[in-house]
Amino acid sequence: MGALNYSGYIFDLDGTIYRGEKLASGAREVIEKLKGLGKKIVYLSNKPIETREDYAAKLTSLGIPTLPAEVINSSLVMARWLSGRAPGATIFVIGEPPLIAEMARAGFRISEQPEEVDFVVASFDRTFDYRKLNIALQAIKKGACFVATNPDRTCPVEGGEIPDCAAMIGAVEGVTGQKVETVVGKPSDIMIKVVVEAMNLSPRDCLLVGDRLETDMVMGKKAGMATALVLTGVTTREVSRQSPIQPDYIWESVYEIIK
Repeated sequence: MGALNYSGYIFDLDGTIYRGEKLASGAREVIEKLKGLGKKIVYLSNKPIETREDYAAKLTSLGIPTLPAEVINSSLVMARWLSGRAPGATIFVIGEPPLIAEMARAGFRISEQPEEVDFVVASFDRTFDYRKLNIALQAIKKGACFVATNPDRTCPVEGGEIPDCAAMIGAVEGVTGQKVETVVGKPSDIMIKVVVEAMNLSPRDCLLVGDRLETDMVMGKKAGMATALVLTGVTTREVSRQSPIQPDYIWESVYEIIK
């Protein structure tokens, strides 16, 4: 199928639509074209360090007008999933203020007292330190469940990559000897369910575009969507050639959708 023949388009953000504060080549033109054709668009991010409102504001400031409802991130998915499993639970968040606020809005009690904690929630946290690691250790020793927002090892930024949630997961697993029980972000079935509901389309009518084989492409294939890998993020063409995960399209950037 031609790249413009899908009804819905799901775009990863970091490394796909932008890198740091710079739009990927042709991103604005692609979104304008797709919207002009009446296509449905959703933006998807594993990053919990900004709210959906923040993502929408950033895209808008970069020249892609966006509403918060068009953005799905792992904070939203975690809040919805945990609300279904343990509404009102007491949680300790290894994370930054936007995720903590999202969880508080969803009705969870935030605590740093290990004996009170039902769930330790690990996420991408640029303020991670020994104190947080110790609280997580003590809470899990007392029976708290260990869950996480996303499995990404690194996050693409201008000039390279920085540590992502896998570093925090690894630290907690290392000190507790306990594996993370659930990761809600890409490529989990939990996030697939939220995305499919948001698109309100058959998965076969959607194209998922991202820069990571192990999250974006795996999730798209699990969901039954077409997949397109862009080389503006963390994956090189050589790595993609050697991978058992083969997307339907491999593009230098999202611009190839309309080339």
